Amino acid sequence: MRLLCAGESFEDLIFVGLDRLPGPGEEIKTDRFVATIGGGAVITAVQAARASRAPLYGVPLRVDLISALGPASIVRLKKEHVRVHNLLRQGEPPAISVALSTTDERSFVTFNGANAKLESRLARVIPKAQATHIHLCFYPHDCLQWARIVSKLRQRGITASWDFGWNEPLTNDRGLIDLIDELDFVFVNELEARLYTAEAELSEALDHWRHRKAIAIVKLGQNGSLWLAPGRDVHAPASRVKVIDTTGAGDAFNAGFLVAWMNGQSPAKCLAMGNRIGARSTRMAGGI
Repeated sequence: MRLLCAGESFEDLIFVGLDRLPGPGEEIKTDRFVATIGGGAVITAVQAARASRAPLYGVPLRVDLISALGPASIVRLKKEHVRVHNLLRQGEPPAISVALSTTDERSFVTFNGANAKLESRLARVIPKAQATHIHLCFYPHDCLQWARIVSKLRQRGITASWDFGWNEPLTNDRGLIDLIDELDFVFVNELEARLYTAEAELSEALDHWRHRKAIAIVKLGQNGSLWLAPGRDVHAPASRVKVIDTTGAGDAFNAGFLVAWMNGQSPAKCLAMGNRIGARSTRMAGGI
């Protein structure tokens, strides 16, 4: 089986252990700093490769990644047994993201670099991709275009999932529902579940997600996670850990969930695996 993750990547600079986030013009110092790689596609790919090597399932899983990556990132990903399809062109700078992290809050500053040109390149290569399942994690600027791409993938027998992240402009794209309904799974956290349904209350937002064709997987942090489908709700409680940094925990959850699902596990076990991998990722700084 082959899991293909596609989307943005970043060279991550993470400042950890802050008592609070700085105010305007204020400097805060910390002795804890991590330079690593990140981005939803990278984190999900790395965590999936690790989970698939754990002695939990009997079916081997190959993990591929399509993104725009610098040389150091490629070296690290090869060590993680992730096969890289690099869309970075000569002379282009990779993206860089700086994160300021307390135990329960984060702020980011990002230099887009090659990610600004990534979506059009993904749109050319993904329709030809070979995979059992494709997991996409970036902001689609033309949902109807991507709905057509995902539809063609499914005609070839390739299942698909998407984690849109928090992107307010996406709510104005009339093709968003069409794209969601072409997917097998859509991953959202509590805030995103409300954002993309324009509902103030989570309970009302969840009712919207229950009526979509895609199965909605809602990540609720310390309250666990939900599988929402017409006529079927499944809840799994969160794993309990001492949190150091929550960067990438949602993408790590996606990895655990997808590895379990691709190995034929039940909805409850898929959620539990996602919860466990997501929680484990918070015990150290960085998404991987």
